[in-house]
Amino acid sequence: MAYSEKVMDHFANPRNVGEIPDADGVGEVGNPKCGDIMRMYIKVDGDVITDVKFKTFGCGAAIATSSMATELIKGKKIEDALKLTNKAVMEALDGLPPVKVHCSVLAEQAIKSAVADYYKKKGIDPAPIVGDIPECESCACEL
Repeated sequence: MAYSEKVMDHFANPRNVGEIPDADGVGEVGNPKCGDIMRMYIKVDGDVITDVKFKTFGCGAAIATSSMATELIKGKKIEDALKLTNKAVMEALDGLPPVKVHCSVLAEQAIKSAVADYYKKKGIDPAPIVGDIPECESCACEL
C-alpha cells in the first residue's frame, strides 16, 4: 500500500494538533473497534472558523486526513467548512489507498460533529444545518 508524499508529510508533520480548551465546538467520531477515533475542536468568530485543532488516535492515514481537513477549513465560513467532502480531503492529499478511504470520511464527520456541537451550545438545532452524521460501523484500518 503506497501513500503519496502529501499523506506522508501530514502524517510525519501533522498540522493543528492539540486541543482548544475553550473551544466553541468539539466533535468526536470513530469506532474503537477499528482503532480510529478523531476529536476536532473549533473556535468560531461570527460565522468563521478562526482556529481548529484535532487529536486523532489511529493509523497514519487517519492522522494525515485529520491534519489536511483542519488545514482546509481554517479561516473558512462554517457553511463552506460543511461543504468539505471526504473526496476533497483525499484529493488534497493526492489520494489514499481504497482500504483507507474511511479515514477521510471520519475527518469529514469530525468537522460536522464539531459544528453540530457549536450550534447545540448556542441553543440551535444543528440537524437542518449539519445534516446526518452517521456512525462509523465498520472499517478496515490497521493499527
